[in-house]
Amino acid sequence: MDVILVNLLPFVLIMGAMYFLMIRPQKKQQEKKQSMLDAMQPGNHVVTIGGLHGVVDEVNKAQRTVVLDCEGVYLTFEISAISTVKEGVATATPVETETEAEAIEDEYEEYDDYDEANEVEGEYTEEDFDDEKEYAHHNS
Repeated sequence: MDVILVNLLPFVLIMGAMYFLMIRPQKKQQEKKQSMLDAMQPGNHVVTIGGLHGVVDEVNKAQRTVVLDCEGVYLTFEISAISTVKEGVATATPVETETEAEAIEDEYEEYDDYDEANEVEGEYTEEDFDDEKEYAHHNS
C-alpha cells in the first residue's frame, strides 16, 4: 500500500500544481472579463478582438450583441468580440453635421459646377435639351 501511495504522490502533486498555476488564474481572468462585459453600457469606449475602437451605442443582453458607433458607422458585434472596455473615458462632444437634404443639395451643386466647367463646344448641353423639349411641346 505504501508503494502505491509513493508512486501516486508525484502525480497528485503535479495535478495540484497545474491547478494552481494554470487553471485557477485562467478562471479568475475569465470571471474578470465576464464581469467587465456585464458592466458594459452605452457610452463606454471599447476595443474589439480585431482592434476596432468604438463607442457602445446599444447593448442587447438577450441576443448577446452590442452595437458600436465607429465615427458614425454603426456596427453590430457579438459581446464575446469585445476585448476591452475603457471605462472613465469621456465621450467626445458630437460635431454638428449638415442634414441629409443639405448634403444632397451640395452634391448636386458640385456636379453642376463640374458640368459647366467641362462643357465642350458641340456637346449636347442641358440648355439644348430644354430647348428641344420646349420645341416639342409647342409643336405637338
